[in-house]
Amino acid sequence: MDRRDFLQFAGAGLGALLLPVYGRAIAAEELLTTVDVATKKRLADAALEAAKADGATYCDVRIGRYLRQFVVTREDRVENVVNTESSGVGIRVIANGTWGFAATSDTTTAGVAKAARQAVTIAKANSRLQAKPVELAPVKGVGEVSWKTPIEKNSMAVPIKDKVDLLLAVNAAAMKAGASFINSTLFLVNEQKYFASTDGSYIDQDVHRIWAPMTVTAVDKESGKFRIRQGLSDPRGMGFEYLTPKAADKVTLPGGAVVYGNSYDMVEDAVAAARQAKEKLKARSVKPGKYDLMLDPSHLWLTIHESVGHPLELDRVLGYEANYAGTSFATLDKWKEKFQYGSEKVTLFADKIQPTSLGAVGYDDEGVKTQRWDLVSKGKLVNYQVIRDQAHILGLKESQGCCYADSWSSVQFQRMANVSLAPGEDKLSPADMIKDIENGIYIIGDGSFSIDQQRYNAQFGGQLFYEIKNGKVTEMIEDVAYQIRTPEFWNACTAVCDKSDYRMGGSFFDGKGQPGQVSAVSHGSSTARFNGINVINTARSLG
Repeated sequence: MDRRDFLQFAGAGLGALLLPVYGRAIAAEELLTTVDVATKKRLADAALEAAKADGATYCDVRIGRYLRQFVVTREDRVENVVNTESSGVGIRVIANGTWGFAATSDTTTAGVAKAARQAVTIAKANSRLQAKPVELAPVKGVGEVSWKTPIEKNSMAVPIKDKVDLLLAVNAAAMKAGASFINSTLFLVNEQKYFASTDGSYIDQDVHRIWAPMTVTAVDKESGKFRIRQGLSDPRGMGFEYLTPKAADKVTLPGGAVVYGNSYDMVEDAVAAARQAKEKLKARSVKPGKYDLMLDPSHLWLTIHESVGHPLELDRVLGYEANYAGTSFATLDKWKEKFQYGSEKVTLFADKIQPTSLGAVGYDDEGVKTQRWDLVSKGKLVNYQVIRDQAHILGLKESQGCCYADSWSSVQFQRMANVSLAPGEDKLSPADMIKDIENGIYIIGDGSFSIDQQRYNAQFGGQLFYEIKNGKVTEMIEDVAYQIRTPEFWNACTAVCDKSDYRMGGSFFDGKGQPGQVSAVSHGSSTARFNGINVINTARSLG
């Protein structure tokens, strides 16, 4: 399931959800079982030895156990509870200078050795069509190491009853506050991944993620008009502690809206969503025109994702992804000339190391240690996101650690890192930012969007919109969407709040590739200002 699919069914109501099948259905208690490292190393060595014996010059092995739990509710009832497990081994090799891949669910030494030989056979067959041999950036083997998401409470260990009770309490609070309908959900993921390669690495990783989305609907029974307000939670690389509210993580914005940091008060947000959905029913429709936009991190993450994260994936730049969501306007000639991607206020960086982010891991799925690097530095395009067999194209001596597969049965390929807007260097809060905005709109939360095949022209909505007049938030408005051309938009950035305002949003189901794969990725920023942006009215009559 990709992010667009998720947004579609979220808007339609999660009660009708048909959850994707990620493996066999299992009992909840099976989510806590593990496979010992010695067993995984023995399987990996069997695959590595078989691949080398058959002529592979390189081999990597991924032994994966992917656990997922979904709890879906609507109003006062449980719609679905699903626990799934998918486990097996994926083997990638280079033979005759060409990639080959095979996967198996047969987790015996004979089974993985057979798959390794199949991968070599495929590589040799592919080599007849290979124009140039694969050129891998070097990676020094790290021996036996491990990494784990630093969770406080394993989500899989929390009883289903406690999760259901929480969601039903959320729903009851929203209904009491005036909601007409509410859907609330928990998405929980645990990836147990073991990587080994002929470079000499044996890497054991235990990755956890959590997301608690909801959609609250208010209906005006007289007119039949309705409005929704989706939850303002951020998916996180955390355990169940994310759903234990901490006062320090609560942020009250100018105008009174509340957003959250490294913990989330789902009940409080449900009550606010019900109130704000009703308020949206009465809100004045926006007058189209040019406005200065003040974009909260809960909104700006999606604009970063679509207009920076995707177009700076090197495989898109090179045209490898043209058949799935397009290529990129940010071509190599622009990189060579240090294209003015944004204003001097704009520094955008990539990383897979930010604590609590969705993309945080110790090593990527090629065994490369993760890092941070700038993509756009003070407005100038300076880099892309690359993996081992792309690094030489940019003259890089090493991969940036951007390789990922969503399953043991999927071949790993270049995926987006966390891509974020660096906070401003000068002390500036959202309250300060508003003071000199004469005619603006404050946007909170992500909404619908569209973007073209080169990530150049786009349109974005949101959840909450507030008019700013003469330095003050005046009233809620509705039917807002803004249009951008990517470089013009980022060059219109005139201010970014300081690091005290930095927060992360993100995508739990980001789709790419054919066959399609999903990944999870975070995008951080502080509140940012963009001057003279074209705003349209999404409810205007079409005649």
